[in-house]
Amino acid sequence: MIVARIIAIAIGYVFGLFQTGYFYGKSQGIDIRKAGSGNAGTTNSLRVLGMKAGLITFAGDLIKAILAVVVTLLIFKNQYPEGVKLLELYAGFGAVLGHNFPFYLNFRGGKGIACTAGVILALFPSAALICLAVFLICLAITRYVSLSSILMVLVFLTTALISNHYGYLGVADTYLIEFDIVVGCFVAMAIWRHRANIVRLIHGNENKLSIKKQKQ
Repeated sequence: MIVARIIAIAIGYVFGLFQTGYFYGKSQGIDIRKAGSGNAGTTNSLRVLGMKAGLITFAGDLIKAILAVVVTLLIFKNQYPEGVKLLELYAGFGAVLGHNFPFYLNFRGGKGIACTAGVILALFPSAALICLAVFLICLAITRYVSLSSILMVLVFLTTALISNHYGYLGVADTYLIEFDIVVGCFVAMAIWRHRANIVRLIHGNENKLSIKKQKQ
């Protein structure tokens, strides 16, 4: 199933290349990577271009990850019925890689949180509700998107590990450990992409959420 793993990651990467925030910004005459934090994800789109841009960016990045997972399922569900859940996860990780490191934008993309949310929603709908609740509660209390995002992926890790080893996800025993490792890669990627935010959080100078008011 080595070739299938590579194909799944490649499928995800291709879907991940659709940079919603970048393309929406271009439609408004702005290169989102040259404004605000320079990030092409939801939070910077929200801060620079407003609520509509933030929602469109989030939805686009969420959906592309879901599509990557679904396409992978359709391709491999009959060929690898016991391993397809793992392949779906690889496709989701590929989507995060494509989003974070798009080759045509000099590998400058987003931080992968909306994509990760899409993967969670596609693979673990029940866990998605828990992750969303944690994210929103933390954001409401602290107004730190970065901290809320990090807590969300940590909850994702915890719920996925528990669900996996109790058999709720339907992953074959052969792939249990590998599945856990790939989930860990999601978390490691998210934390690494937020490393500058973590430093600012430690020093107390992290930016809190603010939304650009739409022009009337």
